[in-house]
Amino acid sequence: MLTDTEGIVLRQIKTSYNRRMIVLFSRKYGKISAGTSIGDKGRSKSTLALRPFTFGRYELFVNRDSYNINSAETLRSFYKIGEDVDKYMNGAYVLEFTEKVLEEGVPQQAVFDLLLEFFELLQNRDKGIGTLVLAYQTKLLRFAGVMPELERCTVCGKTRAECTGDEFFSIESGGFVCSDHAVSNSLIYKDEFGIIDVLRYFATQPLKKLENIALNESAGKQLQRLIREYAAYYLDVSNIKSEKLI
Repeated sequence: MLTDTEGIVLRQIKTSYNRRMIVLFSRKYGKISAGTSIGDKGRSKSTLALRPFTFGRYELFVNRDSYNINSAETLRSFYKIGEDVDKYMNGAYVLEFTEKVLEEGVPQQAVFDLLLEFFELLQNRDKGIGTLVLAYQTKLLRFAGVMPELERCTVCGKTRAECTGDEFFSIESGGFVCSDHAVSNSLIYKDEFGIIDVLRYFATQPLKKLENIALNESAGKQLQRLIREYAAYYLDVSNIKSEKLI
């Protein structure tokens, strides 16, 4: 069966006989692996559409559970991302993180649109790139169904307003924990930088509204570590190779 779909290339793998395997985030089918004989050199419309940070339309031959990309065309190229090392490395990290979060063959149109919006903002952003990445990851946790509880203590159920003392974020408990139930371990964070409020803001506000917001270095590092550990704990997302480059 021949069909077509909009898509974003997440990763490429060279195989034998001048073929490649493309991990494609398609709007119609979700994350799929598709073979192709389209070359990786030259400037044909199909070749350009298989490069990183490109939004394209792909003609697929579907045979049961296998896919082949017959041709492709670029709908939008976010080429400016590739012209800046910092943007490129952070963009590559987001692609790898997204690939690990997505389930094979499950359409995720909301995530698809979110990733396109992230590309748009990333290519035009000059500072606070790490903050944009963290906001994207927070929203991705919500779409993946594992958004942490940020309004009530995950142990006693009291609201944050009802709790007294310091506030904590527990990976194991899945969100906010009041001082009465905070058990010291490596997976709990004292909320020294308003991280719980930041997470709540990231989850509820459009990415576009965050374009002029940048966390300070200490808060950014704490939130980066928290999201990394939370995603590893609840989504088994770990060993992201591109993370060491950002």
